Amino acid sequence: MWLEGKARRGGRGGQPSGLDRERITAATVRLLDAEGLARFSMRRLAAELNVTAMSVYWYVDTKDDLLELALDAVYGELLLPDPAEPREWRDRLRALAGQYRALLVRHPWLSPLVGTYLNIGPNALAFARVVQRTLRGTGLPASRLTGAISAVLQFVYGFGTIEGHFGARVAAAGMTHDEYFRHSVSAASQDPGAAAMIEESADIMEARGGDTPQEMWERDFTFGLDLLVAGIEAMLTREE
Repeated sequence: MWLEGKARRGGRGGQPSGLDRERITAATVRLLDAEGLARFSMRRLAAELNVTAMSVYWYVDTKDDLLELALDAVYGELLLPDPAEPREWRDRLRALAGQYRALLVRHPWLSPLVGTYLNIGPNALAFARVVQRTLRGTGLPASRLTGAISAVLQFVYGFGTIEGHFGARVAAAGMTHDEYFRHSVSAASQDPGAAAMIEESADIMEARGGDTPQEMWERDFTFGLDLLVAGIEAMLTREE
């Protein structure tokens, strides 16, 4: 695996000039952000770097190795709190959840890779460790921690994935978020079944509030996370 370091094969000559693993990984992230996971290829990456594909293979054995490197690289964008910081667990949890959501929205290609690889790179492990320590700080017994961690991370993962994919469709359509939202509602209204659902949900949407899709996303995420925090607090009362 790439985590163990790539073994150099004989017969290839020296290390390609001007390349290193960090530069290749950064270019991979840029391409994935710009073009998406489906269009990514080693040949496309080599063209971006202005080298041959074989030069890239000097650093990684397979495309999967490179995607795994890119996955861990973007986890490095997370600003993790100092474990020694005397911060209340609710605030720490909300901050971590918000950062993870933003990461998934910023890099829509991240979601399928999170579900494909083991996420055992150093940056992913650092994030997982801080989340675990934060949930330990709630006072939940050890037997409940994995369930609490799963509830929080899977909520954020699902929310951020859907929000990120919505943003990718907006960009592909060349519209603003508001334009795409109005267009989607208008198109759905033409279908009898969808129109009935929209009509039934009118009072919910009105009560939900928010003048823009971004405001709606923000309010729903905040309330969903509040529900999880309240659930943890309720479980603490039951454990007493």
